[in-house]
Amino acid sequence: MIAKVWLIPLFPLIGVLINGILGAKLEKISKSIIHWIACSAIALCFIVAWMIFRELLNLPPDHRHFEIVVYNWFTSGELSINVAYLVDPLSITMALFVTGVGFLIHVYSIGYMIHDEGRYYRYFTYLNLFMFSMINLILANNFVLMFLGWEGVGVCSYLLIGFWFENKEFASAGKKAFIYNRIGDFGFLLGMFLLFFTLGRKTGIYTLNFYEIFMHVKFIPVAIATAVGILLFIGATGKSAQIPLYVWLPDAMAGPTPVSALIHAATMVTAGVYMVARCAPLYKHGPLALYVVAIVGGVTAFYAATMALAQTDIKKVIAYSTISQLGYMFLGVGVYAFAAGVFHIVTHSFFKALLFLGAGSVIHALSGEQDMRKMGGLKDKLPITYWTFLIACLAISGIPGFSGFFSKDMILGKAFENGYYFLWALGTITAGMTSFYMFRVLFLTFHGESRVEPEVEKHIHESPPSMTVPMIVLALLSIFGGYIGVPEALGGSNRIWNFLAPCFEIGSKHGEKIHEVEHHMSLGAEYLLMIIAVIVALLGIYVAYVMYIKNRELPEKLTKKFPLLYRLIYNKWYVDEIYEGLIAWPLYFAGQILWMIWDELIVDGAVRVIYGFVRGVGGALRYIQTGNIQFYVVATILGILITIFYFTGFAG
Repeated sequence: MIAKVWLIPLFPLIGVLINGILGAKLEKISKSIIHWIACSAIALCFIVAWMIFRELLNLPPDHRHFEIVVYNWFTSGELSINVAYLVDPLSITMALFVTGVGFLIHVYSIGYMIHDEGRYYRYFTYLNLFMFSMINLILANNFVLMFLGWEGVGVCSYLLIGFWFENKEFASAGKKAFIYNRIGDFGFLLGMFLLFFTLGRKTGIYTLNFYEIFMHVKFIPVAIATAVGILLFIGATGKSAQIPLYVWLPDAMAGPTPVSALIHAATMVTAGVYMVARCAPLYKHGPLALYVVAIVGGVTAFYAATMALAQTDIKKVIAYSTISQLGYMFLGVGVYAFAAGVFHIVTHSFFKALLFLGAGSVIHALSGEQDMRKMGGLKDKLPITYWTFLIACLAISGIPGFSGFFSKDMILGKAFENGYYFLWALGTITAGMTSFYMFRVLFLTFHGESRVEPEVEKHIHESPPSMTVPMIVLALLSIFGGYIGVPEALGGSNRIWNFLAPCFEIGSKHGEKIHEVEHHMSLGAEYLLMIIAVIVALLGIYVAYVMYIKNRELPEKLTKKFPLLYRLIYNKWYVDEIYEGLIAWPLYFAGQILWMIWDELIVDGAVRVIYGFVRGVGGALRYIQTGNIQFYVVATILGILITIFYFTGFAG
């Protein structure tokens, strides 16, 4: 089945072609045809990915690497690029959760978007195209095909974030995402070019194939490897919303809520973390770049968590939590815990998709309301939504027994184990903030007295099965999904770590393993770190309980006591305003000046001069073309006489 890996991207492509070409007609017949095509395509993707995964498990660890060439894409000089897919533990792990969670989000979309008339087919076409792009990104065996998927998810995010483009604000949010990603992608391209030319000059091997590069990475100077790693990471900061290119992601909430779940949990924003993990041999060769990744990830995790503390839009709180959790993932891969970072991608996809789908269920029940100040008392009215949302909150908070505990603890443990004590402390504090702001959302939305508008409250109802069933499945995954990575300290074997490890050791010398961890903690130290993390998480939940259940006047009192700090956090540290003042407006004014001087004065002025000259000459010559036959006869005779006179006089 491994040789049939090309079926995974093929199925969503077929869905795109059918719904994209025939969708308008199919929608008039029955909307169910459209979502059956779209959902079936992703379900088939998952089935094929699962079969390949099972086949890989039956092979020895050193034989779990396959490259399936579909066809030669192009050849230019020394460079030959194939459309080829890489099957190994890392790519198939990504394929499993991307297609699995993506399928659940597709099913959820049926109930959420069913009343969107005239564009239902377009929505599912975009979703399938999004999945096609992401699958190409994670299965690609070379940088060029990865970049095709990289750009594809960027285009699809623009189309889906601005799906309701009649709203100017929503359309602007789509453009913002597109522009910020283009900035990051420029760095990615530079890194790719530098890697290609350096390796070619040093070895004579001009390639962008991952395996070939990693096998010869030792020939690349460390300084160049560091520069390449940082340039590639600039691309990741755009795609995975890290400092300084994170500002597009909160505004991406403008799109339909299932789109938010797809972007945040299963597709686009995980691409940057995956890229760094895929390039682990390169980053190990240039360790300074990896240190930059760890620092940016740790700082972003903390910084984004502060902004989530005071937001009132339920989707924006979850959006900032995504930025923070992505920071955790980069922190993980940055401290050489590549498997831990990927593990957190997997568990995060479960509880983050569930959080967004739960928020979507609330918004659906409240007729589009997203302000948590206008919610409350929904626990008994939306029981399935409440209990699944609670499970997601426990998972993201890192409470023992839930998936987030295992992956987040692994990252923090490896940070401490490898000597990154500051980043460990920063991550631990962030964990407490995470549990606080997520339970703040839970208490404001579902507990206390109802603050819902009376007219809206009359129509509150639980979401249909097409929405609640995916939430229940994700809730189960949020509980049990982390058990694939139970550490040895808790009686497990850390199966995901052992499964992924060979992918990060490509290029090592014969007989030598490049292990992710160089130090080993005692069991006592490991238990102590777990206890500290759990205490901090529980403390965050308790503080949220005190402030939003037990003593509801306390938040307002704190706001009045620390008004400056509150305004800074509520207004997201004014970063958007700073960007607008320091970058956007200067560029706008520079553009205006260039337009007035170069465009209007020089370019348009030159055109006007030429136009005036041609018009003047034409105006004079037009008198020759009068249309009067007598004038033409007289002019002809006069011309003949002048010619005769001229030549006669010249001859004389």
